[in-house]
Amino acid sequence: MNPYAGTLKRLQDAFYSGRTRPLKFRINQLRSLSRFLKENRNLLLDTLAQDLNKVTQLDSAFIRKEPYGVALIIAPWNYPLNLLLVPLVGAIAAGNCVVLKPSEVSKSMEQVIAEVLPRYLDQNCFATVLGGPREATLLLKNKFDYIFFTGSPTVGRIVMAAASQHLTPITLELGGKNPCYVDDNCDPQTVANRVAWFRFFNAGQTCVAPDYVLCSPETREKLLPALQRAVTQFYGKDPQCSPDLARIISPKHFLRLRGLLGSGRVALGGQSDEQERYIAPTVLVDVKETDPVMQEEIFGPILPILTVGGVEEAIAFIRKREKPLALFAFSNDSKVVNKVLEQTSSGTFGGNDGFMFMTIISMPFGGVGHSGMGKYHGKFTFDTFSHGRGCLLRSPHLEFINKFRYPPYAPGRQGLLVWLLKHKLSLPCSIL
Repeated sequence: MNPYAGTLKRLQDAFYSGRTRPLKFRINQLRSLSRFLKENRNLLLDTLAQDLNKVTQLDSAFIRKEPYGVALIIAPWNYPLNLLLVPLVGAIAAGNCVVLKPSEVSKSMEQVIAEVLPRYLDQNCFATVLGGPREATLLLKNKFDYIFFTGSPTVGRIVMAAASQHLTPITLELGGKNPCYVDDNCDPQTVANRVAWFRFFNAGQTCVAPDYVLCSPETREKLLPALQRAVTQFYGKDPQCSPDLARIISPKHFLRLRGLLGSGRVALGGQSDEQERYIAPTVLVDVKETDPVMQEEIFGPILPILTVGGVEEAIAFIRKREKPLALFAFSNDSKVVNKVLEQTSSGTFGGNDGFMFMTIISMPFGGVGHSGMGKYHGKFTFDTFSHGRGCLLRSPHLEFINKFRYPPYAPGRQGLLVWLLKHKLSLPCSIL
């Protein structure tokens, strides 16, 4: 057994109990840390002298935002333009050169990016690489100054491993199984309208779409007819004829999704057409945790419903799994929504709505843990592609002022140094 497992479990239990969240707790811990430094000042100085034979000082004047250099942006197929250009805007704004790698799955957009976009950008500073896994693997063998990847956790691990060979900083925008808890205290039709729209938008091929619903057996029975009404309202009695329902991107993904229809029992939809790559908006019930549909991100118009005893059981179910990219909670009781928010972790959170947070450019977007690292959108994209370089500029004159920092350190000089250090650390820092 790993000797550190017990320690890690103790800290995890404390974290999920909410112990570290209150402002009072954080302030008390910081004050305790301050007491540690003050009450043990002489001990710490003596220890530093024993280990390093010196005491140093940190002094910062301003932070300069600088481009990393040559960045690599790898985009997926589900939103092939948006997920390529949004990072590119931030990379350009920060002053980087960029290599773009669009997805080979969305072939038409790949061709436009390769043939048309270069007419608008300086080709000495921006390049596009086409191809599939082989070309991407060769591309990743090169040393980049920054890598921005959007895709699956499986491929994300490969990209991260390649980046580690050169210690290249990286942003990973990954997916995952996004839970959606529906409380008993809700209007079933309102919930059904919102969940159906966000689940079946782009035929479910959205990384922040609700991946499965958790609710009580009673709420499930109310949701099913409400979901049927929502689907009929959105896409008509025959969704296959609707111009508003997208198709699955490729035969490979169609076959994968059709295989998932065997999980549980089909309560709504379930029809498919391989020639059109069409899968009807589908709701599955009687789904088990071990069923294939619960083992991977669905990324299609299929919505499993699992039953739980209440919000506590739902939270426990969510916390047993990897941290999702998005998490949703529906309830007329704000305390229930806040309980889910406070006792879980996810890249983003939606209370009584779907992924409308994606439209707020002042809000950062990104995953946590298994669902990714780093964030972007709006100014956060600029910050992602910028290195915050700490800088100190000092006059080459007035050397007599600096004589107090040079050894030997007499007792009187040490006191003056401490006083200067306290006052200098309180000065403001400029950000350029």
